[in-house]
Amino acid sequence: MTLPKCATPPTPQETAELRERYRAERERRVRPEGAAQYRSTTADFGYFAADPYAGEVPAREPLCDEVDVAIVGGGFGGILAGARMRQQGLEKVRVIEQGGDFGGTWYWNRYPGIHCDIESHVYLPMLDETGYVPEWKYAPGDEIRRHAVRIAERFDLYEDALFSTAVTALTWDGDAHQWLVTTDRGDEFRATYVVTATGTLSEPKLPGIPGIEDFKGHTFHTSRWDYGYTGGGPDGGMTGLADKRVGVVGTGATGVQAIPKLAEDARQLYVFQRTPSAVDVRGQRRMTPQDIGADRPGWAGERRENFLRIVSGEDADRDLVADRWTESAALLEKLLPSFRRDGEPDFEAAYEAADHATMNQIRDRVAAEVTDPATAEALKPWYRYACKRPTFSDLYLPAFNRENVTLVDTADTHGIERMTERGVVVGGVEYEIDCLIFATGFSVGVSGVTSGKLPVTGRNGLQLLSSLAEFGPRTLHGFTSTGFPNLIQLGPMQNASSVNFSHILDEQAAHAAALVAAAERDDALLEPTPEAVDAWRATCAEDAPDHEWFHAECTPGYYNREGRGRPNGPHAYPHGAVAFHELLRRWREERVGEVLRKKG
Repeated sequence: MTLPKCATPPTPQETAELRERYRAERERRVRPEGAAQYRSTTADFGYFAADPYAGEVPAREPLCDEVDVAIVGGGFGGILAGARMRQQGLEKVRVIEQGGDFGGTWYWNRYPGIHCDIESHVYLPMLDETGYVPEWKYAPGDEIRRHAVRIAERFDLYEDALFSTAVTALTWDGDAHQWLVTTDRGDEFRATYVVTATGTLSEPKLPGIPGIEDFKGHTFHTSRWDYGYTGGGPDGGMTGLADKRVGVVGTGATGVQAIPKLAEDARQLYVFQRTPSAVDVRGQRRMTPQDIGADRPGWAGERRENFLRIVSGEDADRDLVADRWTESAALLEKLLPSFRRDGEPDFEAAYEAADHATMNQIRDRVAAEVTDPATAEALKPWYRYACKRPTFSDLYLPAFNRENVTLVDTADTHGIERMTERGVVVGGVEYEIDCLIFATGFSVGVSGVTSGKLPVTGRNGLQLLSSLAEFGPRTLHGFTSTGFPNLIQLGPMQNASSVNFSHILDEQAAHAAALVAAAERDDALLEPTPEAVDAWRATCAEDAPDHEWFHAECTPGYYNREGRGRPNGPHAYPHGAVAFHELLRRWREERVGEVLRKKG
């Protein structure tokens, strides 16, 4: 574990003082209700989740047909699963998506200033296959959404897709060896295989502020940006805000990107902050194909594999991406075994020293860029680097030097106290506003088959959610489960993860397609044995790093269930994504037959 350049290790007294500061700042923000402090965008608040982009949804007759593969979700996970299925020769592939088009989070998130925070040349999948080279180091959201459409078009996924449609149930028919798929538009069709790719962060959430329903001004969530009210577009130019007093709740990754644009266009902007983000250098710039070696086959795959190796703590001959993600790699995966090399005797002490140096650099940057000392102090993050997803911006901190921007720190009141007809109350002070924008992110674990909103009934009436509640995650490699033939789940559960999750999803999609190809070849069902599932559960448990101490000391956020620590039980492969992908490749070559079951 190495320290950042020009950094010196902290003294024992400095370490003790910093730990105490972190503890005190955490206690200012922890709320006893945990994640229950938020409200879902359902029932009385359902209009916050309505689709503002689809226009009038055309009527259609319910479908009652058969497909080879039904894919639930049209984000990158679903698109990549469909594309990889096509490459394996599957003809009838149907993607079902609640939004009005492909794109997933990039369909919903169109707020001003939106870009990816991972370099676009490793974040955007299938660049080699589509021949596309992004122009910017960090692509804007609309370019990413168009690339999602590009992949869907390239692999003919529009042909059988269903948009503005939600799957309501999946039921296994053991006699027909098919899944019955029902939707909220009356569809009842059958699929030989089902792939769930619903994502982990898909349903917007609202803070449970008392009086939120009393506010008479305008409100919306950043994932449903109301350009009809603000004017302009993702590049700014929001002329509708020229005479408006605007409030923003939330200073995470979304707020860090949207706030500078709002600061340019609003008459007055109030930023209501509970916890400041760690804002590192962005370094946005144009990049030519020659800059990234895009003139040779396989360049994109090589680049993203290089990035994954570095941020996973694996050896790499050189750093092709060379940004703040790779420079801070040793702080990203929170003590994965892959980082514990060379018999380091006191790894946690070395980790803490490196973290101290990195966070001091970030806090020093705040002091250097924000002119008002009180505002600068409130913007400094006092927690470990990996407690929250790091953010990157060259525009965010300078925005607070504008006369029309006011930072309202809500930590001492554990968030906004209440709302009135006219505005927001913090510390007994009412801030009158015309519009309040919620940059409060998404609820974790409320979508897909593990949330209960999509009932899944397997062999002999077995309910997937009940099985999870009773036994916890029971899968083979995170993909398949005993009792649920031909059902493949994409996501991080008992699988691998990384800061570049689009790469993970593509590896998962390739594995899912390989499973289906093996089942088709042998005219078999996909279903692991209980013994295989138990063995994988044990693998996920062995050598799992003890993260509890880390998350228990972190400021509250979705990483640690709002300060309550990680859920119990093994939930991910403990040795990192690079090792996991290699494990899957070997397993497909040597042992794929273990998941194939004869029909009957």
